[in-house]
Amino acid sequence: MEIVIEKTKDVPVQDSTVEIVECKGLGHPDTLCDRAAEELSIAFSRYYLKKFNRVLHHNIDKCLLVGGCSEVSFGGGKVTTPLHLIVVGRAVESVGNEKIPVEEIARETTHKWMNERLRFLEPEKNVVVETKIRTGSLDLRATFDSAIPLANDTSIGVGFAPLTETESMVYLTEKFLNSPKVKQKYPMIGEDIKIMGTRINERINLTIAIAFVSRFVTSKDEYFRIKEELVAYVQQFIKKQSHHKVKIVINAADNYEKDILYLTVTGTSAECGDDGQVGRGNRANGLITPYRPMTLEATAGKNPITHTGKLYNLTANNISAELTKDPDISGAECYLVSRIGTPITEPGFVHVKIHSTLSKKTLDEKCKEIIKKHLCQIPQLWTGILEGKYSLF
Repeated sequence: MEIVIEKTKDVPVQDSTVEIVECKGLGHPDTLCDRAAEELSIAFSRYYLKKFNRVLHHNIDKCLLVGGCSEVSFGGGKVTTPLHLIVVGRAVESVGNEKIPVEEIARETTHKWMNERLRFLEPEKNVVVETKIRTGSLDLRATFDSAIPLANDTSIGVGFAPLTETESMVYLTEKFLNSPKVKQKYPMIGEDIKIMGTRINERINLTIAIAFVSRFVTSKDEYFRIKEELVAYVQQFIKKQSHHKVKIVINAADNYEKDILYLTVTGTSAECGDDGQVGRGNRANGLITPYRPMTLEATAGKNPITHTGKLYNLTANNISAELTKDPDISGAECYLVSRIGTPITEPGFVHVKIHSTLSKKTLDEKCKEIIKKHLCQIPQLWTGILEGKYSLF
């Protein structure tokens, strides 16, 4: 295993002229696909544990959400064509003579979490779940049968810390708007929220898309009044987080004269033609950050035992976070590359880029100790993943 520790002279993102950050909220169609994939991975893992005392091979990481159709009106509306979730992946379908109820697990799991997270979707009525899950290849199933699990894939995992002020602002604002407290005060705020944050020097702009729930809006004038009130409400929240001047725009495409408003029956744009797909949304830290290291690897739905596409992204973020607890390290980026068929604790390559005042020798010693500690912990990560302790998208 090769470990490269580099003291970088790159300009830290927080000191750069421009920064762009995006977050797709929990009701966004892409996030719904990520959630569907991850909930199914957890459900299959728990089923395997209960029946066979171990997690068996699976990767349920290819989901497509085909948007439905709806008729929206002030004070109400209805879904006229249901959403269609197509779940594609690989899993052990039978052990001996016992067949795994793949379709039942997929349908019941999806409807359950959607009921819990989307207040007005009514998934049993408005979501069709179709499964295209097949048995995985023999060589990938064999990666489970080792004292230290073997890497399921040759994958890249990346992470960084700490978040900049803009990144934190975007992340926390989405969590705020989708919190029970805000939903109680403003029930018309749907779960489908997307935030695009831009910073040019000291000026920050937040463009926020919010799917309003039509049953709580009685007229066009009320819609625009609530929207204006929400801008002020979010401003008050942000003032507690930042000293920067922040401009906020909500539902930028709205047009009063042309009767263009972002109204939905269910609180997600997936009801009226917007589609979703696993891996097109947030990265493992809950953000989309093009000014930071990123990978196209989707974490959602991959098995938590051997798939480094999940485990290495989580580990890279954990390594970066621990490194920046040191007051002499102001920023860290971590890159991990796996090699299929080798122990998950032994990546083929580790690269860490550090902003630090420490000497190269001291930095090497400190970084390698932290890196090796987290690599040794990878085989235990699956228990926390099944308990929902980690953010993965």
